[in-house]
Amino acid sequence: MIIRLDPELKERVSMLAKKEGKTLSGLVRELLEKYSRERDLGAYIDNLWDRIGKKLSENNITTSDTDKAIKEARL
Repeated sequence: MIIRLDPELKERVSMLAKKEGKTLSGLVRELLEKYSRERDLGAYIDNLWDRIGKKLSENNITTSDTDKAIKEARL
């Protein structure tokens, strides 16, 4: 993949990558992976359900509790 960058931006980013012990290519890969994860709606929704499930478990809320709350809300 060829990416064209303004020389000043390339220099700044290269210096930041070096400070973190990374190569410029490694940093770009990391940023692209993060970008694609953040914009993957399916993964976001899966992560959201996982977080909701964890919070429910932490608060000892069971499936029957949620079923009951749903039924009450629909009345």
